[in-house]
Amino acid sequence: QVKLVESGGGSVEAGGSLTLSCEIFGYTGSTYCMGWYRQLPDKDREEVATIDAEGSSTYGDFVKGRFTISNDNIKNILYLQMSDLKPEESAMYYCAMDPDIRIACSDPEYVYNYWGQGTQVTVSS
Repeated sequence: QVKLVESGGGSVEAGGSLTLSCEIFGYTGSTYCMGWYRQLPDKDREEVATIDAEGSSTYGDFVKGRFTISNDNIKNILYLQMSDLKPEESAMYYCAMDPDIRIACSDPEYVYNYWGQGTQVTVSS
């Protein structure tokens, strides 16, 4: 059974940095899509970043070079390094993964079947 467990959220001042981690249990396959998503209060969930098994990554337009997604294949941990955080980016951040690679990870039609419970990020002004 696949299980994702996020950590690393917390409170930070505007302009600060945080690194989120997502440990993945129950899956060691060589093909996958993984991603970070966030849900701001009263907003729909939005894609932050995705990465595939080849290391190709994509980012939401709002990232503008401030975040980096990476995956440690040995430890089976997905990371999201965030810098220059803004108060409006306070949200619950979720990691997701799926072994299906029939379409691109960043395709709007892509469906992730495995999600973590989320980790809260709060950015104060």
